[in-house]
Amino acid sequence: MAQAKQGDTVRVHYTGTLDDGTMFDTSVEREPLEFTIGGGDVIPGFDRAVLDLSPGEVRVSVISAAEAYGEHSPELVTDVDRERFPADMELEIGQQLQVNLADNQQAIVMVVDLSDTSVTLDANHPLAGQQLTFEIELVEIL
Repeated sequence: MAQAKQGDTVRVHYTGTLDDGTMFDTSVEREPLEFTIGGGDVIPGFDRAVLDLSPGEVRVSVISAAEAYGEHSPELVTDVDRERFPADMELEIGQQLQVNLADNQQAIVMVVDLSDTSVTLDANHPLAGQQLTFEIELVEIL
């Protein structure tokens, strides 16, 4: 039976959970995820977890933070004066914002703390620093 290898385009169903069992994403109620192994479309640990699977086979893989979204970087957390936001803008912890960077690029940041004078923004991926567990079913090799 065929096994998934580097360069193959595959379709998979997956369920991702955190160490405490909280599910953060699943494809079960959607179309399977389609990607090319080694193409940079998914985190490195997910790529490796699919290697050598045959269609219909299921694997549970624990992926370290380094092989997922990286470690949490304190330098990506910054305090911004509240005055830099529009006065009528309602901010809340957990809210995601799109911000403009100095090099004309944009980034998504999360509000992680608020006070009357400052807003703490975190540009880390929400899953940075987390070990992730994926249950992956190879649906097909295209």
